[in-house]
Amino acid sequence: MLTSFYRYLLGGLVLSISIQDRFPFSLIFHSTSEEALHRRNYFYVGGRYVNVTQENDFESGVVKVEQMYVEQLTPGTIRQKYPLVLWPGAGQTGTNFLNTPGGRGGWASHWLKRGYTVYIIDSPERGRSPWLATDGGIIGSPPLQLIQQFFTTAQDFKLWPQAYLHTQWPGTGYPGSPAFDQFYASQVQLQLNLTRSEAISRAGGIALLDKIGPAFLLMPGRIWLKELSRLNLKARRRSPCPPFVNEFLPAPGPARPYGITNLPLTYDPPVGNPHDIPTVTRPPPKENLSSCILQAEPAKKLVNLVKIPVLLVTAEASYHAISDYCTVDYLKQAGVETKWLNLSDYGIHGNGHMLFMEKNNIEIVQLLDKWLESKARG
Repeated sequence: MLTSFYRYLLGGLVLSISIQDRFPFSLIFHSTSEEALHRRNYFYVGGRYVNVTQENDFESGVVKVEQMYVEQLTPGTIRQKYPLVLWPGAGQTGTNFLNTPGGRGGWASHWLKRGYTVYIIDSPERGRSPWLATDGGIIGSPPLQLIQQFFTTAQDFKLWPQAYLHTQWPGTGYPGSPAFDQFYASQVQLQLNLTRSEAISRAGGIALLDKIGPAFLLMPGRIWLKELSRLNLKARRRSPCPPFVNEFLPAPGPARPYGITNLPLTYDPPVGNPHDIPTVTRPPPKENLSSCILQAEPAKKLVNLVKIPVLLVTAEASYHAISDYCTVDYLKQAGVETKWLNLSDYGIHGNGHMLFMEKNNIEIVQLLDKWLESKARG
């Protein structure tokens, strides 16, 4: 005798089936009122075909490398002129934006409800964007302690002056806490050769914008799509590193010879060699901030970025809180229209580097909405 019954519960659908009362099956379809209804599609952009020699069970031949995975989420009714492209940071994938490790709605659902088409990517050689082991580079995975030190329990390690202010991570931030275990399980391999990572990410980003047209970008600052001449948002839930130097990750010391990138950017007057950029060091304006390396005046202009409005978001307890003001000043000096959203100045406190998945993530994204709307009108 085949019997089946359906039970509808608030917030989810449970379907239970028993066959001849001997083989029980339970299928549980979870949903939440925080998630937005949408249509889903995916595609790949960029990449190239190469001949490879493989010392394994596969024969040598042609494979594709450096392609980038893109997930497209379309709301029931599109109400916004420009879509959003959500670009996760190092060691992360697009899951960052779908929902939070604590089980609440993510930024993707928030923007779908507001009528934006949302594109979520996995950077080349990461997540669903394949990596060919024989194609060079250095691949590594984020160790657990690094995740705790910089993202989930910065307040306990106190590696920078503002770290003690971190209060917004859900749960304890340690292994065994459900939110931490979910977040750490989502960490993936990443390309540790930063010049290579920038190059393949830049190519993927340009290929995506060539396909979808003008868009707002929410992305790590180290990519800075070189020849971008489209309407963009660079809203840094992972703020860009300061000009010419690392304060912390991946290691303290000189970095980004072109100011904000390892790869060349188009300056005016032109820069043939990054050593052609004269610099000066400015002392910190107050305690607990870093000094800044800026251009010597008259400053060269970043001619392909001057028409692109930039919003730089700084969390109060992030390791970027010590130096983000330097990046703002560098961009403005180079002629880039830049607004600094220092969250503590807006009454939003306690956030770390992964602010988009912390307890007050919706309060933060509502501030971004105002800027998005103003630039869409402009």
